[in-house]
Amino acid sequence: MARLIVPALAALALLAGCAGGPGLGYYTLIQPGPRGVVQDRMVVTPGARWNRAPRGASDIEKEEDWTLNGPLLDSLTFIAGLEDGKRIVRQRSKADRKVPDFRSDMVPQDVAAMVETFYRVRAGASEFTLASLKPRDFLGRPGFQFDYDYLGGDEVRRRGRAVGAIIEGRFYLALFDAARMHYFDAGLPEFERLVDSARLGRRTAG
Repeated sequence: MARLIVPALAALALLAGCAGGPGLGYYTLIQPGPRGVVQDRMVVTPGARWNRAPRGASDIEKEEDWTLNGPLLDSLTFIAGLEDGKRIVRQRSKADRKVPDFRSDMVPQDVAAMVETFYRVRAGASEFTLASLKPRDFLGRPGFQFDYDYLGGDEVRRRGRAVGAIIEGRFYLALFDAARMHYFDAGLPEFERLVDSARLGRRTAG
């Protein structure tokens, strides 16, 4: 999922090269307008310029990560079409602590608990507070929304909003995560526009 702890100089160098060609280590500029994400499994319409992050070692196939101001400050994760029994993050089989598998019969409370475990295992969160959990349509289907606050291993307090749905047994999610001071509130309206614009893409399975 979204990159949560990245050395500051590396993050700045990568963003400085976002106008370069595609490839490992480069951020790719995303212009406003309709855009297929996660191999066109979902379509969203950004109203601002974003940067698509290069894939990381822990990223799963059905994931795509964007940022507005750099991954130390804000990040947006899309997950689209994740199958029953798969995880939202790539982990070693011998890892001491594992994020639970997604299950197609999960209720929203289960999804929130799965995301919390991700933050505790992968981001070293020592505090995680679920602020709200409520129904919300996503991709034209009944879904859910929850907000949360957490303190990561880098001692930065962050806030997040997750909007998702389980459609035909597969998991779809848009998750915005940002530093609680300024960046979450500044980026939230654009995230809301993206969520409201989201629809299923031409490739919804496989």
